[in-house]
Amino acid sequence: MKEDFYDILGISKNATSSDIKKAYRKKAIQFHPDKNPGDKNAEKEFKKAAEAYEVLSSPDKKSRYDQYGHSAFEGSQGFGGGMDMEDIFSQFGDIFGSAFGGFGGGGFSGGERKSKGSNLRIRVKLSLEEILSGVEKKVKVRKKIQAEGVVYSTCTSCNGTGQIVKVANTILGRMQTAATCNYCDGSGKVLTNRPKGSDSFGLISVDETVLVKIPSGVEEGMQLKISGKGNAAPGNGIDGDLIVLIEELRHDSFVRENNHLHYDLYISISEAALGVSRELDLLKGKVRIRLESGIQSGKTLRLRGKGLPDINGYGIGDLLVHINVWTPKVLNREQKQFFQKMLENENFIPKPKRSDKSFFEKVKDMFA
Repeated sequence: MKEDFYDILGISKNATSSDIKKAYRKKAIQFHPDKNPGDKNAEKEFKKAAEAYEVLSSPDKKSRYDQYGHSAFEGSQGFGGGMDMEDIFSQFGDIFGSAFGGFGGGGFSGGERKSKGSNLRIRVKLSLEEILSGVEKKVKVRKKIQAEGVVYSTCTSCNGTGQIVKVANTILGRMQTAATCNYCDGSGKVLTNRPKGSDSFGLISVDETVLVKIPSGVEEGMQLKISGKGNAAPGNGIDGDLIVLIEELRHDSFVRENNHLHYDLYISISEAALGVSRELDLLKGKVRIRLESGIQSGKTLRLRGKGLPDINGYGIGDLLVHINVWTPKVLNREQKQFFQKMLENENFIPKPKRSDKSFFEKVKDMFA
């Protein structure tokens, strides 16, 4: 089971945004690669802290995590996770401040910075049948790729770091600041040969078909991240990601509630009085249920394990069958005579006894 994001940062669920940022900075500095060269365990902890901060620092992501846990971001292809070192330094480098010299802005110490392409976002509509079993979808996206023949060279203004570092003497001592290089726009590379038809970054737009594997049990609003399927980055950088937003289609028969399904079953007065056996069409397969004689409208039958699977593998929900007795609006002569006789002999309807205490009287006695 994946470790809780709050536990990773060592904070409570009531932590403020400031508390979250401070806790992440402390962890990031503790396990920073410059401080722990060659330590794979430290690198692992560094990535875990960044992933936790990515979610908890966003009010929207934090709200979904508090409600659904890791299932709001995880799937077979990585819901919200899978961050690499370049992701971390490009997104959260400013948090390190000057603790590690020029490293914090998004590259490795003494190395060239690699920029990351922008993400693409699409919506995928799923039926409950597809959500039940999981599905593979082929989607077409319009993305930017590097044009053939493009040539980049290292930016001489920032020496490929993508940042201009300045050191100033102040009354508090020497202060170091870093800003994005205006000459290369932070990519660390400059375009020296631009192929015909490409944009100012040497990129062209193409259509690409992507296979999206969607696990069973996903819910409306969840996001699936497919790494490296977004737009290319200038200067031979890292490709962005494809973000797939799940949209759930309305079903004709079933209504979803988390992992449970609700179904309205209509029966006649005769079937309610005598009892009946009914076969129900499920999302996959069929099931036969027996309704006892005298069943009342409003009764709910629970069929365990006939709902939807939990995305984290915590079991399967139930199917709740709600009984509704249908009353005919038009009667023929024989039917009217039958119901007239029934009406004349209706002595079976239970009536409350005068001696019975009301609900409010019973509650009053409880607190007397």
